[in-house]
Amino acid sequence: MGAETLSFQAEVARLLNIVTHSLYTNKEIFLRELISNASDACDKLRYLALTEPALLDGDATLGIRIEIDKPGRRLAVIDNGIGMNRDDLVQNLGTIAKSGTAAFVEGMAAAKPADMNLIGQFGVGFYSAFMVADRVEVTSRKAGENQGWRWASEGAGSFTVEEAGEVPRGTRIELQLNKEADEFLERARIDRIVKTYSDHIALPITVAAEGAEEKVNSAAAIWARPKADITEQQHREFYHHVGHAFDAPWLTIHQKAEGTIEYTMLLYVPSEKPFDLFDPDRKHKVKLYVRRVFVTDHCEGLVPAWLRFLRGVVDSEDLPLNISRETLQANPIVQKIRNALVRKVLSEIEAKAKQDAESFAKFWDAFGAVLKEGLYEDFEHRDRILKLARFRSTEGDALVTLDDYIGRMKEGQSEIYFMTGEDLGKLKTSPQLEGFKAKGIEVLLLTDPVDDFWTSMVPAYEGKALRSVTRGGIDLGGIKGAKAEPPKEEAAKEGDIATLIAVVKTALGEAVKDVRASDRLTESPVCLVAAEGDMDMRLARLLRQTGRAPEAAARILELNPRHALVKRLAALAAAGGAADQVGEAAHLLFDQARILEGEGPVDPAAFVRRLNEALARNLAA
Repeated sequence: MGAETLSFQAEVARLLNIVTHSLYTNKEIFLRELISNASDACDKLRYLALTEPALLDGDATLGIRIEIDKPGRRLAVIDNGIGMNRDDLVQNLGTIAKSGTAAFVEGMAAAKPADMNLIGQFGVGFYSAFMVADRVEVTSRKAGENQGWRWASEGAGSFTVEEAGEVPRGTRIELQLNKEADEFLERARIDRIVKTYSDHIALPITVAAEGAEEKVNSAAAIWARPKADITEQQHREFYHHVGHAFDAPWLTIHQKAEGTIEYTMLLYVPSEKPFDLFDPDRKHKVKLYVRRVFVTDHCEGLVPAWLRFLRGVVDSEDLPLNISRETLQANPIVQKIRNALVRKVLSEIEAKAKQDAESFAKFWDAFGAVLKEGLYEDFEHRDRILKLARFRSTEGDALVTLDDYIGRMKEGQSEIYFMTGEDLGKLKTSPQLEGFKAKGIEVLLLTDPVDDFWTSMVPAYEGKALRSVTRGGIDLGGIKGAKAEPPKEEAAKEGDIATLIAVVKTALGEAVKDVRASDRLTESPVCLVAAEGDMDMRLARLLRQTGRAPEAAARILELNPRHALVKRLAALAAAGGAADQVGEAAHLLFDQARILEGEGPVDPAAFVRRLNEALARNLAA
């Protein structure tokens, strides 16, 4: 059968164009990425061979070999791991099988040369080979199969796949180096790269050149070494390998547990947000080993989703090697390791928060939204996460804790006030905050989507109820403000306001649950609030957007009796004979309140008509 020519997935073609034309200077990382992939392939075969020994096919000593052909300008990375068949080659090397692919490529296109490390972070490090090669040829045979296959590409819009006959099990990636890649034909340069980036790989890595072959890495599992023997640089390179990352770890956690169960964990918290942190699958990236044998990198029960930013390994001495991946989650040993892991990680993060507030603030900006998912999902650790949590507030630009907030509560204040929304700037100018600002009462400003969910699950903190300012029934009268309130405008007559409320209720009908005078507004004429017992407005909107909530519940429209517009309407309503005009204004004010909530007018055409008529009357006067 002849070679089959196939087109790259559109995103891959764009990615290859970016890579091959980039000015990225640290091109040596291509070798680290290829070695890392080879190591993963060997790990997978080692695990499968526990139950299917025949897969090793008489070649049980797993390892990685690098061949340098200086005259031919070729460099090859060879492993005898799991290998690939035709479908694997097409799927793994012709597409990016991840959600968010398009967004990732957009990010790559906009990245500066120094940010090209995104390629490894997204798990597509194979393509970095095209930074140094004019052509890449992959020859592979999958364990347990007889037919070998060859994949080849020059990094343009297509690749070829063809049968390769009898080839060794595993994968051989051969690079035809371009004219700018002379350095990678030097034995000393390759040795140095392997020792720098891949010394921790727990497989022998040999380099063959000019008839000589030598193992160049230590080939010992880094997590099994004594903590004192591991340098910061070694930790960094292992983190790069296990996390497919380029940043330095923000936090390193290395612990060996002995007792009822024995295990070792070597975990890293990144200093930069991984590209796929909010992937809908919410999978963690901690690899599970059993007595130094790789088992899986997707053990669902090992790490909670709200700690999915962790990278690293857990190595158990007690789990059976032949355990199926499907039954791991329910295994009591895995559950015990998980509980210990969560406690240890939280302890280390707590210590870091106390030691370096500035560094912790950066961590929180990157991962706080994920950690807060634990407030919604993990009752056992909720209190500890609440202690760690940081928030923006009306008090200033600095992040604050709930303890900070309680320490600043005003005399007579018994609740912790908060408001959720999409944008910090819009929250700060919301009408619902006007009364709080006038009294100097602090309000937490929450902008992560998860905030709408966890606040519905956490009724109080340290005996102080959490209260959304977008709910009705808030009485600020009993709170003594820390600053003198500005002089209040004279309110409309109580009877006039009562008449106006009646007219507005009639005009709006079932569009509102109620209409009433407001104590919270100082500058705006109107706002919408949720009735007691109803779902908070932003949460309801989020759920409707995902089709998980019924039709929106009617809200309460609050009128500011001190606002000039409201006073004028109250006077018109009380005088009688202007019900139609007041009714039209009521619809305008209601739509205005909806716009401020990000929901838009009920009937845009009617809104425009009413607005034009109001402008015409005003200009005519």
